[in-house]
Amino acid sequence: MPTTDFKSEDDLNAFAKARADDPSPLPLGGYSKRLFDIVFASLALLMFGGVMIAIAIALKLIEGGPVFFAHQRVGANGKKFPCWKFRTMVQDAEERLAYILATDPVAAAEYISTRKLRNDPRIIPLIGVFLRKTSLDELPQFVNVLMGQMSIVGPRPVTEDEWVQNFGRQHCYTSARPGITGLWQTSGRNDVSFAERVRMDAAYIRNWSFVRDLQIILRTFSTVCVQRNGY
Repeated sequence: MPTTDFKSEDDLNAFAKARADDPSPLPLGGYSKRLFDIVFASLALLMFGGVMIAIAIALKLIEGGPVFFAHQRVGANGKKFPCWKFRTMVQDAEERLAYILATDPVAAAEYISTRKLRNDPRIIPLIGVFLRKTSLDELPQFVNVLMGQMSIVGPRPVTEDEWVQNFGRQHCYTSARPGITGLWQTSGRNDVSFAERVRMDAAYIRNWSFVRDLQIILRTFSTVCVQRNGY
């Protein structure tokens, strides 16, 4: 497969501008990547269907409230979509986050750097921690893949605020469908800063190839099953 390889920031900007002038550009990888995504996601849902039902029942019995959580993210060509997960946070998570950021300077600095908290009091005890540690909370995103909103491998899906503030509306990020996994997932995951994640996403798009996607998928199994550094 051909590689999308840009040698400079000017090349990236020119690529982004060309896509902006195209009314309906195909996301990175075209039809071959899309076909692979459909087959992979379909098999994954068949394989994990029973697990997903068990998780849904456990969440309902233990925590109550909604089983799923959908957060608006920016996808290919700047289109927003609901990114689905099993709910791992308490129902008043936003209020708790606001209080933490206002009262704990150390936690606020960590959140600004990584958009995450290592010791996050918003996470549902036990089951929420387990789901995030094993990345099982992201299983519903295979539905996003089937709907054409995400890819198996791609940039990490970001919110509109993160896109505007850290990528910029003309960044090549929107040339690809966001991925369930990607370079960020296999290169330190939660131990890298958000700025480094932005650089990884650009590097992935610059050097995309189908073989590279397969390598990332294989490395993801090792990261999730062995290292388990999710939180």
